[in-house]
Amino acid sequence: MQGFIIRLQRVKDEDLILAILTQERLETLYRFYGARHGTINLGHMIDFEIEHSLKSSIGRLYDVVHLGFPWLLDPARTRLWHTFVSLFYPHLRESEETGGFYFTLLKDAAERWGTQNPKRVALEAYARLLHYEGRSPDRTHCFFCENSIDEASVCMIRAFQYAHTDCAHRTPINKHAADELLKHQSALFLSDEEIDLLWATLLEGF
Repeated sequence: MQGFIIRLQRVKDEDLILAILTQERLETLYRFYGARHGTINLGHMIDFEIEHSLKSSIGRLYDVVHLGFPWLLDPARTRLWHTFVSLFYPHLRESEETGGFYFTLLKDAAERWGTQNPKRVALEAYARLLHYEGRSPDRTHCFFCENSIDEASVCMIRAFQYAHTDCAHRTPINKHAADELLKHQSALFLSDEEIDLLWATLLEGF
């Protein structure tokens, strides 16, 4: 079985409780600390087995193989990946059966993370997530006042909802570039400054 570690909680004696997003489920598993265990961390993609026991309500993680990506040797990219991946657990924690979409989304992002701007990859992935969940924002009206959006004064708030800059008190972005992100999941037309603005918005949560 393969999955991404989207939450890592340390418990007594350096044991771990892990939330692992697999192709179909969000698994909560226990991992005992041991000197022979390889290092695993948030965001790692692993191949693993689950051992179930009548003595515990959660399964035990064992026979772990780390499925690494070359960019994990780049500390800056790795830090951004940890930040991005950590957003998934609060969003999915109430769902045991997740289907294949979220796993595939992370896998596709991981494969592009080393060759493209990671923040752009993350924003495009999130736009795909919003579309998949039926949460694509209204691109014609302000989230706050519900009046029409003026192209000269549009900004994006949490969940990439559109708003007037005066209503949200945020920096404006190019509406055409924002539309391309949401309609076609492409961050191509966003400037680096706009990418940083939307990355900060993304960090507010899914």
